[in-house]
Parts: sequence; structure tokens; C-alpha cells
Amino acid sequence: MSKHKVDEIRNVAFVGHGHSGKTTLADLLLFKSGVGTRAGSVDDGTSLLDTDDDEKEKKQSLFSHVCRYEHADHRVNLIDCPGYPDFIGQVCGALRAVETAVVVLNANAGLEVNARRCFQLATDEHLARMIVVNRVDGDNVDIPKLVASIRDHWGTSCVPINVPNGTGAKFTAVHSALQIKGDVPPGLPLNPKDYHQALMDAIVEADESLMERFLGGEDVSEDEIIHLIGKAIGHGTLIPIMFTSAKADVGVQELCDALADYAPSPLDEDRPAKSEKGEDIVINPNPDDPFVAEVFKVRIDSFVGKMAYLRVYAGHIGKDVTLHNHRSNKPIKIGQMLEMQGSKHENVDTATSGDIIAVVKIDDLHVGDTLSAQGVHLDLPELKFPRPMVGLAVTPKTAADQQKISVALHKIEEEDQTFHVTREAQTHEMVIQGMSELHLQAIVHRLHKRDKVDVNTAMPRIPYRETCNMNAEGMYRHKKQSGGSGQFAEVHMRIGPLPQGIVPEEYFIKERFESLRSFHYDPVLNYAFLDCVSGGSVPNNFIPAVEKGVKDRMEKGVLAGYQVQDCWCALFFGKDHPVDSNETAFKTAGRQCFKEVFAKAKPALLEPIVKAEIMVPGERLGDITSDLNTRRGRMEGMDTLPGNFTIVKASVPLAEMQTYARTLSSITGGQGSYTFEPSHYEVVPGNEQQKIVASAKVHEEEE
Repeated sequence: MSKHKVDEIRNVAFVGHGHSGKTTLADLLLFKSGVGTRAGSVDDGTSLLDTDDDEKEKKQSLFSHVCRYEHADHRVNLIDCPGYPDFIGQVCGALRAVETAVVVLNANAGLEVNARRCFQLATDEHLARMIVVNRVDGDNVDIPKLVASIRDHWGTSCVPINVPNGTGAKFTAVHSALQIKGDVPPGLPLNPKDYHQALMDAIVEADESLMERFLGGEDVSEDEIIHLIGKAIGHGTLIPIMFTSAKADVGVQELCDALADYAPSPLDEDRPAKSEKGEDIVINPNPDDPFVAEVFKVRIDSFVGKMAYLRVYAGHIGKDVTLHNHRSNKPIKIGQMLEMQGSKHENVDTATSGDIIAVVKIDDLHVGDTLSAQGVHLDLPELKFPRPMVGLAVTPKTAADQQKISVALHKIEEEDQTFHVTREAQTHEMVIQGMSELHLQAIVHRLHKRDKVDVNTAMPRIPYRETCNMNAEGMYRHKKQSGGSGQFAEVHMRIGPLPQGIVPEEYFIKERFESLRSFHYDPVLNYAFLDCVSGGSVPNNFIPAVEKGVKDRMEKGVLAGYQVQDCWCALFFGKDHPVDSNETAFKTAGRQCFKEVFAKAKPALLEPIVKAEIMVPGERLGDITSDLNTRRGRMEGMDTLPGNFTIVKASVPLAEMQTYARTLSSITGGQGSYTFEPSHYEVVPGNEQQKIVASAKVHEEEE
């Protein structure tokens, strides 16, 4: 596809927090490199990148967008990413496709939460990193304080390679800290001489032979050192800081030059993989090697259909080639190939190592799929996405919406790996899960606008469970006569609590359960049904019906309508009738007997507990821990991070975390972030249990 050699290609992602100016910078880079007749603008809706109707309406990026430009005999493939944490999934995919992450900061706002997160994601992917401080022309900008904060948070490898000549309206140029010519003008926010030696040291550190000469006292020219700046950035010994104003077009040309001159090429990064035998290997980015590519993004276009974005890691292909999909273990026929320029595209006939392309109308291609030439067997590292944190129960508003909703939600799941749809078996709700309330609001809006599907939303019901705390015993006789053959069944059973972590074969023994003949154990619910019938009081052919009745009642619960777990149920006696007994009668008797005996076994509600990790500024730590206490949270530890941040670890009831994002944002001024994952169930405190039971009864009456 590209007329450039692989070492002339640069794959770059613009990442950072919202409103730092990433898209405006990208639009200006495109214009300065000859794309379009004017620089696109987010504000007036002419951006070449934010072309989705929702993006134009909100004036913010919701999706990652791929574009390209030529500069100084190099081709730059640039992926502009959304800035809000709600759309972090778009960043995760984009970072897999590039060698360089450019973290764009708002000079006035500093190190915002998503900038920190993106920097860490880029570090985890072992990418080269550059930092661009944008909007230096804004008010109340403190450059020395910001640079100190950057180096405090992200290390002393972060060094300015240029400095601004002022801030606000006085920001009209940048001065190089790499090559200082003449006297330094007075009054600069930063003195380039203060960082010149740090730059030289960081560059030398990346080259062993140069380091030996340098330490050995040999003369090493600055030109020799500067020539290796790209290597230092690629190795991570240098993370350059640059200063820009996209609106005023200051420092942007220097950024354009730096991306072409210093960002690593695909040849500078060997991609790790596993061989067919599970051995560690690397993918050589040679265009003459066997073809390997990965799907890092899927977009469903109203006109083109499904588009799968590929990053080519090795080899080359032409049209109408058949590749191997490692996930499905099936062949994939590649037809139409496109190179993207925002929402626009052009057909291409070939794709080679280093290229980013889109292929269309291939249903069985999904994010994370590895494609290769036939006969190539390897596995790329899993493309990981954060777990959704927030849920909404959705119900279609009309019968027409009901018919369309499944297809519409599936399309969104294809595009967004941080969005999931589940059908909760216990609460019978369709629940959509995403990164935040804003994320889910955007999904609901997209359903309405793109797919013409309208839904009602509500907070999902918490999937509580029920259990018992003591042994109980009882019987139930089911007798029904209405002319002709009737129904008769009598069952006697015992119920008791079952500890977690048992070994069934060691626990269910005759020494503990008299007359035990057999048992069925469910490890998911930690529940066992025991056949302790003696003397044929319940015919063997009816015992499965009793067990089925018990399971039916367990699913519906007894106390508040929630699934029962952590208990055993032993059938030990009963009676039948030679004519009126049948499976239906014994199923009914089993269901009713379990209900009555369970009610006597000191029933209790269990609630889901999550393990939460909350990253907060140190000055807000006390407020966060106090708030967690009000949420019945249990502190389990803290980790101190650079830059006066702390990770708080706690176990918290899921019910208390449903709207936590709002509280965290309010307490930390938007600087906090959190994750959580399911852990276990615990008994609900008595006062809370009464509220839940009362609410469940109201819900049951409404239904």
C-alpha cells in the first residue's frame, strides 16, 4: 500500500485526557502536511476526524480515528483517541497498533486522570512515549510546576527537548534544548540549558558503545549523541516533552518534525508472540516474512458495513488473498482493502508490514483476532480491555424496539470491547454494562439515533442470594382430588447450612448423614441434594421429581425471591399412593416442603461483595476512607504511588458501588479512578436485610 519503506513509516497514537486538544493537533498536522485546504475544527464541525454525528454534537471524540499524512519523506499513520475515561477501550485497541504513544496534556489542567492512565497503558505495552503540553497559550499556565509534576509522576526520563518562550498570549515560539545556539533569551518559563545535559545523558544511556566511550573519557560530539535520540526514545531512556498551541499553531511544526525524525519505525519493535509449542518468539517486521496482522478495532458503518481495522506486523498481501484466522481456526478471504482518512477511505491493492488498513464485510472478524498466512502458527498476547464498572437495566419501549434491540446491541458490542450485554438469570433483566454512566448514556443515545431503538433504563437489581443458618426439619403432604385420578405425595426433609470449600466426597458420608444413599452436589451454588430415604418410603422413580421441585423453589427463593445457596437438603421419608402419586405430585410436594422447612432454618440474605481498588490524590485520602466506611466498606490495604497518589484497596458491597463514580469524581475533583471485580458473598446486616426484603415484596406485587 505505502510507497515508503518500512523504516520510513511511523505509527502514532494521540492519547490523553479530554479537552487537551488532541484532535485539534491532529487536524493541524494533517493540514500542515498537505491534507485538505484548511485545518479542520472541532468547534465548527469540520474536523477530519470527529466526523460521527454524536461527536459533532458533543464536540468531543467518542471513537478512535485513523488518519495518515506524509512529512519529510516519512509516512505517519496517526490514531486520534477519545480523551474521557469512559471510552478507554478505544485507547486500548489503538495502542496495540502503534509503536509510539503521544500523551497530550492540557497545560492548565496538568496531569489529569486519563492522561495518567494512558501513560501507564503505553508503558505496559512497552511503547515509545512522547509528552506534548498543549494549550500553552491559555491563562494561568505554570510551566515549571507542570514539568516538575511530570517528572515527579513519570520519572526523570521525561525531559523537555524544547521550551516555550512564554505562556498565554506571549507564547509565540519554542526554543530547542537539544541544540542551543547563541544566548538564551531572558524571561523564558524554562531555561533550555537546565535540561540540555539531562537530554545528553538520557540519549547516551540508550547506546552501550557510546556509553562506554562517554564514561571512558573519550570525546563524544553532540551531533553524535543527538543522532541517537530516536533510539533513546524507543528504548524509553528518554521521554521527550514538547510544548504546543494547536489553536495558535505554535510548536506544531516542531512536533511534526519530531514524529518523523525521532519516533521509532515498525522495524524498531519486535512483537512478542508464542509459537505453536508455547515457546516465546518474536515477529520480525520484515515485509518479505510470512504475513501476520491483528484486528485492533471494529467499526460498523451505515454505508460500508462492518469494517475491521488491521495492523500489519509482518509480510505483505494483495487483494483476494486467503488468510488464517487463529481464533476461529478458519480461512478468511480478504477482498476489499481500505486506507482510512478519518471517515473517508480509499481502496488499496496491497498492504505491507507497518501498514494500518481496514477490510470490509467479513462477519467473522473481531477485535483481537490474529490473521496470518496459511501454515503460520503463533499466538499474540491477549488484547486486554478494562472490565465494565457500571450497569443499567434496559427494556425496549415498544414491540418494534423489542424486535431490533438484540441486533443493535450486538453491533455496539462488536465496536466497543468495554461494553457488554447480559441477561441476568436471577433478576430476569437485560443489563448493559459499561465504564461509566456517561458511557452508557452515549450507548443509549446511539441506539436511538443510529439504530432507531428506544429503551427505558433503570438501576439493575442486585443479585442477592439466600441461605440458612441452622438445621431444620419438616414435612409436606400434597393432596388434590377433583374427580377421576387425583394427586398425592408426602415428603419429609431436613435442611442445613453448608460451609464453603468442602470436599463433597469427604463431607457427605453416613457418619454425618444417617441412611445416606447418594447425593448430587452443585459446586456453583455450593448446594447438595441428599437421598437418605430408607425402606422405600418414597419410590426411587419419584425421588428425581422431589429434587426438581427443590431446585425450582431454590431458584425463586423463599425470603425475598433470590437464588438459594450454601445449604444441603436431605429427603429422608415420605408416602405415596398406588393410584394418585405421580411425578407432578412429588415435584409439588418437594417444592412446598423446601419452602416451609427453609423458612424455619433461620434464613438470611447474602449480598455480592467486590474487591475495589481506588486511586486517589493523597490530600483526599481521608475523605475517601470516610466515605468507604459509610458504604460498609472494609479497608484491606494501601499502596503509595509517585506524585502523591494512593491506591486504596477495600472490600465493598456491590450495592454500595452502583453510583460510586459520581461520588469519587465529586470528592477528588475528577482526579480519582477506580476498578472492582466480583469477590464473594457475605451475610447482609439485619437492618439492611429488612429494607431489601420489603423492597422485594413491593417489586413482586408490581410484577
